[in-house]
Amino acid sequence: MKLTFLGTGTSCGVPTIGCRCYTCSSPDAHDKRLRCSALLETERTRLLIDCGPDFRQQIMPQPFRRIDGILITHAHYDHMGGMDDIRPYCQFGEINVYADPIARQGMLQMLPYCFAEHRYPGVPAIQLHEIHKHEDFCIGDFHIMPIEVMHHDLPILGYRIEEVGSQKSEVGPQPSSLSHHPCLVYITDMKTIAEEEVPYIIGCDTLVVNALRRMPHHSHQTLDEAVSFAKRVGARQTWLIHSSHDIGRHAEVNASLPSNIQLAYDGQVLEI
Repeated sequence: MKLTFLGTGTSCGVPTIGCRCYTCSSPDAHDKRLRCSALLETERTRLLIDCGPDFRQQIMPQPFRRIDGILITHAHYDHMGGMDDIRPYCQFGEINVYADPIARQGMLQMLPYCFAEHRYPGVPAIQLHEIHKHEDFCIGDFHIMPIEVMHHDLPILGYRIEEVGSQKSEVGPQPSSLSHHPCLVYITDMKTIAEEEVPYIIGCDTLVVNALRRMPHHSHQTLDEAVSFAKRVGARQTWLIHSSHDIGRHAEVNASLPSNIQLAYDGQVLEI
């Protein structure tokens, strides 16, 4: 499976509007960070993780083909503020969106015209699925296990995703079971995690997790906290996302980190 980082920045993006700090003034393209989102693909299945306000800009360079599902981590605007821009993809059929009860309610409030009894022509055709932690399901070639992390006092979802090529492609959640294929764990906006969630992450091949900045923050991991977490779960390779301008310049930060724990960058493509 192929993972493309569409955006690796925090809610304000980098450069931050009006800022001329050392990071925001960097000429390095690796220091230009749109809001967090990722595209996960096989030859026949395509998933979007979060759909923030930069979605249109992020998706334009990508081939135009069906999106089989959108996994929402949580209801904050920087993670689902671009949902109206999925309209062009509705020519392939309804867009299946997967969210926990809190994010589902947030989407109903943010896009009420998409769920009205009498929808006007042209609105996004969204099929909204409510999902819950530890209730796994399949979308095409992907087996997905939602896990729960805490964004300060807000429970949000991370995802353990495995490619299961022999699975029959279906629409909507379906029963499955946790297996041990090579996997991706994608987590953003985490501050803490319960012990019961850690076994779903231990030993994963690729961990994507948030690292906001160096100084403490009440609802996001710092760089040091993210590095400690990556070492704790023993991921083969860890990529850090949701980074603000306060974290510093990409090249300098990565030079200070272990080779298997690095900042990701917008447009980076991984084969998992």
